[in-house]
Amino acid sequence: MAATADDTEDHTDTPASSPPPARRRLGPVAMVVSFFGELLITAGLVLALFVAYSLWWTNVVADRTAAKQADEVRDNWAKGSDGDGPVSFDTKDGIGFLHVPAMSGDEILVEKGTSMKVLNDGVAGYYTDPVKAALPTSGKEGNFSLAAHRDGHGAKFHGIHKIEKGDPIVFETKDKWYVYKTFAILPETSKYNVDVLSKIPKESGRKKAGHYITLTTCTPVYTSTYRYIVWGELVRTEKVDSDRTPPEELR
Repeated sequence: MAATADDTEDHTDTPASSPPPARRRLGPVAMVVSFFGELLITAGLVLALFVAYSLWWTNVVADRTAAKQADEVRDNWAKGSDGDGPVSFDTKDGIGFLHVPAMSGDEILVEKGTSMKVLNDGVAGYYTDPVKAALPTSGKEGNFSLAAHRDGHGAKFHGIHKIEKGDPIVFETKDKWYVYKTFAILPETSKYNVDVLSKIPKESGRKKAGHYITLTTCTPVYTSTYRYIVWGELVRTEKVDSDRTPPEELR
């Protein structure tokens, strides 16, 4: 029997919708866990930003500062404003540039002092304390000891572990190239070991006075627990020509 219109309407009425289920409230333990979870996420983000700042942004800022200072030093050299004599030991300006092909293809400006204020500008600094470095420009025997950051703030000695015995280390001044040859490496020593800076660094195996260079930085990388040491000995000097042609070790 066919259904009437009224019958169809009776069977197709939309049933009343049921009320939404009540939202379940978190218990005390769950609330604490949720709170600490969000706290850890926030702390992780803050830590990530800090790491990015320490290992990337400080490098950007330091490299800009070092480049500006380097340009000023080279401009002064070109103008002859520093005179014709050797650079003074007590100068506060950059005294020259370090070149270590095995470590980096970049030139590294060398300034006086090893304080954070100096090194944070993305340069290498020569020691004035606790042992005074002997500048090669003085012509005297001794140890030209230097320090630089290994990570952050330019990280100029980041690749120090790539240096091997026999590798050249070149120091450039206004009028001379000082060519050193790596002869000893100390991968780890105490941060308080100042003997590595001595006039005769006996831990390097040398027992007589000479013209030495010492590179120091923190190790392991991204820490400051110990110190990494590289020693070199002067093998020759070359006069800087008008074109500032680098020695063969840098070509």
